[in-house]
Amino acid sequence: AYQSFGSGFTVLNDLAISARWALANAGVERVLIVDLDVHQGDGTASIFLGDPKVFTFSMHCGANFPFRKQTSDLDVALEKFVGDEEYLATLEHHLAQVLRDFMPDLVIYDAGVDIWQGDKLGHLCITNSGIFRRDYHVIDTCCKAGIPVACVVGGGYDVNARELARRHGLVHVAAARVWQSHDKPPLDRPFDASERDE
Repeated sequence: AYQSFGSGFTVLNDLAISARWALANAGVERVLIVDLDVHQGDGTASIFLGDPKVFTFSMHCGANFPFRKQTSDLDVALEKFVGDEEYLATLEHHLAQVLRDFMPDLVIYDAGVDIWQGDKLGHLCITNSGIFRRDYHVIDTCCKAGIPVACVVGGGYDVNARELARRHGLVHVAAARVWQSHDKPPLDRPFDASERDE
């Protein structure tokens, strides 16, 4: 969503609202928005165009909506049908570079699951395991750098509501696993990211 109107299926831009609030109220001076929804974060890019306090990083399917792209601080447009390994390698490279160069005080992470291989509006080929590995990598990388990260669920389209909810839940499982890996109290239920990876 843009500053004055909605776009796609989005009425309000929660990423932009959160970033503005953090800058005004949380003692934060620089916010990095990592948007990994399959669609470009065009509204976010437009809202923060030229704003030195907010860095917008969008990694998306280049051939997907919106067809008239905006300019993020960093746009990584992927080809259709990219799979887990290429996707994760590309993310790891760019995320490390952005964190090093921009040095944010806060990361806001849009964990869109419309990158899943069966998503009719996605056009990428990322498995459930790949989504979990992506989420874990983003959260763990930020935590190891000492940067707080706030996660939100993003796009995801599936007639099977239970499976869609499970896919959205992967970011929460990843966050819990990162928490556990940093010498925090163990969680009750283990998670196998390869479960039902169709």
